Amino acid sequence: MDPKVVWLFVFVALYWAYCIFWGIKGALSARTASDYFVAGRSISLWVFILAATATSFSGWTFMGHPGLIYRDGFQYAYASFYAITIPFTGVIFLKRQWMLGKRFGFITPGEMMSYYFKSDAIRILVVLVALIFSVPYLGIQLRASGFLFNVLTDGMLGVNVGMWLLSIVVIIYVASGGLRAVAYVDSAQAILLAGGIVIIGIIAMNEVGGFAALNERIAALTAIGPDGKAMFGKTTPEGYSSYIAIPGVIQFGAGLGTASAPVGGAWTGIMVLTYMFALMGIQSAPAFSMWAYGNKNPKPFAPQQVWASSFGIGFILMFFTAMQGLGSHFLGADTKFLAAHPELVNNVMAAGLQGKDIMDSAGKQGMLVPQLIYLLTETAPWLVGLLSVCALAAMQSTGAAYMSTAGGMLTRDLLKRYVMPNATHAQQKFWGRVGVIIIVMAALVVATTATDALVLLGGLAVAYGFQMWPALIAVCWWPYLTRQGITIGLIAGLVAVTLTESIGSQFMPWGRWPMTIHSAGWGIIFNLGLAVIISSMTQNDDDMEHRMTFHNFLHEHAALSPEKKGLVPVAWIITLVWFLIGIGPGAVIGNTIFGDPTNSSTWLFGMPSIWTWQLLWWALGVGMMWFLAYKMELSTIPNKEVEALHEDIGDIQMDTDTP
Repeated sequence: MDPKVVWLFVFVALYWAYCIFWGIKGALSARTASDYFVAGRSISLWVFILAATATSFSGWTFMGHPGLIYRDGFQYAYASFYAITIPFTGVIFLKRQWMLGKRFGFITPGEMMSYYFKSDAIRILVVLVALIFSVPYLGIQLRASGFLFNVLTDGMLGVNVGMWLLSIVVIIYVASGGLRAVAYVDSAQAILLAGGIVIIGIIAMNEVGGFAALNERIAALTAIGPDGKAMFGKTTPEGYSSYIAIPGVIQFGAGLGTASAPVGGAWTGIMVLTYMFALMGIQSAPAFSMWAYGNKNPKPFAPQQVWASSFGIGFILMFFTAMQGLGSHFLGADTKFLAAHPELVNNVMAAGLQGKDIMDSAGKQGMLVPQLIYLLTETAPWLVGLLSVCALAAMQSTGAAYMSTAGGMLTRDLLKRYVMPNATHAQQKFWGRVGVIIIVMAALVVATTATDALVLLGGLAVAYGFQMWPALIAVCWWPYLTRQGITIGLIAGLVAVTLTESIGSQFMPWGRWPMTIHSAGWGIIFNLGLAVIISSMTQNDDDMEHRMTFHNFLHEHAALSPEKKGLVPVAWIITLVWFLIGIGPGAVIGNTIFGDPTNSSTWLFGMPSIWTWQLLWWALGVGMMWFLAYKMELSTIPNKEVEALHEDIGDIQMDTDTP
């Protein structure tokens, strides 16, 4: 047997043994429903820091992100800012959700929303969002794991066979151990994910010949021909290579899949901004509310958001993932560049791709990372096995959390609420495990039978998650928003996302992402807009008094000290400037401010202007996150101890009315 396959199975066996160990340990310690669904509210500091990081950055970060940087260049590399925007959602909401969960005994976000708004309709909508998020998102991760093992075992395991086999262990440890098992396994997965990306980036950089060689070759890749067109890739409306420039602020009338496709690429400034909105949906999705409830206290929130995610993962994406994506053009993946500049290419991918351009291979840009791992087959087969497990861990890290939390919501928000109101702890744990199996089976069936629709459904997931923002704003910050406004707004937001994503836009004249605005952006325009308008017409004194019990509690326990209240306008200004200038419409400045994209001799530090701009605003983004999380106390320990009114609000008959 091929040595790399032997090592692959060795490391997979060790990884599976670790997973099953924590599944058994979690099952033995889960005595109550709270123990099983939210780890007894006792997740420790380092476990949360690592687990939340693994959950935030899935197999897409490991496998998909470098491939799209390869395909679209640095205009897509703005997506690396999700290392900041994903935990930004946590900064705004996690601490306050933890406080409410501890105070009122919430286990699921559906319980929190229905109790706050006195509505079962919002509970159902929250569960719907969780399911629509979890099933396709999980299906993508599982299918990607099967695809990876198909490639690395030289076809020994078929994609579907590998996917189903790899899923069995995940079902075992998640269903048996609950959120506690997920947290401890995710801790290891975070280390594997980050370490794997770094190692593969070093491999790519070593094969290219170093940082200076990389930038020299980028200059050749982005050259403009005598006809004023990019010699490789696309040309932006300003006449720059699309690999090192975004194509303007916005493109009116443009839409993917229509005759008016975006010129020079889809990643305009407004597209980047609204795409970041979509990825912010990862931590506003219902699953992350349950992560918040599972903590002993909010102490881990700030270090996870600022140092582990924004700084640590941000550094890795800005450098090592960019090296993988851009560097692969010079390793034989790009046959057009190879034909034009054979002297600048170290054609080490020739064997793996059999002389084809990677975009002509079965997996297209998704083959990039497997091919980089494949380079070590002869020299270090053991490292091929280890990196394969790193990829597997990355793909399962997010999926495991969504299995566990979605199973919990099915049990608590549907079964216990409507079918078995007096369910015992043992019954809740049993049905929670059944829920996990149902979620995984649904994801596997979709991934096996609807491979084309899977990507379309997956595009909806994070954009749907972002539509929870207005509801979370209402619960955590703004009592003005009413039950009717949030319910109608959320429904409208989900519809708008659907009609501007691939799955719905194919029936509409505007195509996907009309005017280069991501579906998450269109969704939030209708969602928040209608929420505010409807709320202005549905104010009720009794309902406001009820909502203020939440906000009075939050004000009493989490209000800023008088000497810091003057910093609130500063916080608003810093945040708005960062979003609008760093990664929004103002990002177009980054095309040229540090050098002419058409003249590499003018590039500051020898790097394209857009890359320097991204590194600068990444550093400023880390500073912004530090300011918000620590200085503005959005993720620190409350200034007054939170006393629990109920251990489990599910044991209390809640007074809810449908709107």
